[in-house]
Amino acid sequence: MSSEDSLSYKDAGVDIAAQDEALARARGAIRKSFIPGVLGDVGLFGGLFDPAKAGFRDAILVATADGVGTKLEVARKADRWDTVGRDLVQHCINDVLVQGAQPLFFLDYVAMGSLEPEKVAQVISGCAAACSANGLALLGGETAEMPGVYRDGDVELAGFLVGAVRREELLDGSRVRAGQHLIGLKSSGLHTNGYSLARMILFERLGLELMATPDELGGQTVVDALLEVHRSYLQPLRPLIAAKRIAALAHITGGGLRDNMRRCLPAEVDAVVDRSTWEPPALFRWLVAAGGLADEEAYRAFNMGIGIVAFVEGDELEEVETSLCNCGEEPVRLGRTVSGSGHVRWAEKG
Repeated sequence: MSSEDSLSYKDAGVDIAAQDEALARARGAIRKSFIPGVLGDVGLFGGLFDPAKAGFRDAILVATADGVGTKLEVARKADRWDTVGRDLVQHCINDVLVQGAQPLFFLDYVAMGSLEPEKVAQVISGCAAACSANGLALLGGETAEMPGVYRDGDVELAGFLVGAVRREELLDGSRVRAGQHLIGLKSSGLHTNGYSLARMILFERLGLELMATPDELGGQTVVDALLEVHRSYLQPLRPLIAAKRIAALAHITGGGLRDNMRRCLPAEVDAVVDRSTWEPPALFRWLVAAGGLADEEAYRAFNMGIGIVAFVEGDELEEVETSLCNCGEEPVRLGRTVSGSGHVRWAEKG
């Protein structure tokens, strides 16, 4: 075979040099995320972590994996990749936080049809920035170029996080009982759920462009509202967990308040939520009105302005609320737990 007929991996659509360039661009941000416990450097086959060096000698490991769903499609249309990495990390942080865990390290997976180093570097740098801000390490990851599996311009993004919780701080629902208060902390927007419905309403039904500034958003662009980063609740809640002032936590993701709070409830306890205790932010009210959504559908598809719910004993309530307010939170008293059968109910009107 002549040299003119010989093929390379790049001819098949995989550019190893581009992968190396993407990693090189993000290497500095990754190293900044390293915390005590990280062993080795960027580029090993497997990330190494010593929990004892992070202060966890006898603890339970808590692991989670997630993505950011069709929020990626908004990022693709806007060609804005500096937020979805932070979304991914902070969603996963909240998922281990509700078990009482301190996040230790994170792994990312980024796949594309044709690898674009700058785009990948933005995503990974976003992951690294969120790790640094929340005190965990970006320990490793994978960048994959798969022509024929993904179209040019497509991005697949997934994350894997491991945390640790001391046994006496574990939140597993066993401390939930009737008579506790339900305290909600506000979300920063849609977070990472409900985007297929939101995109249908905004782009198909209303025909809006990303840079539109509808009155309903008070001058904010559609893209800025949709790409608002999924916030982390680690900073205000972890000290309260360590002080044993919280009985349980529910991260309000897909399925909304009802489905996610139900995960915390024992068979003999109900949670009663009074929806008059907070007003959903403008984005949610607009989506509900424009989509003609029934209340039950809206509260199942979206978080409706509440990103996490804490179950708190009455004698802990004042100190919990004071601590949260000192962290800049605006806690909402959503309702109470009562004797029941493991369900989440809306308080009756009137």
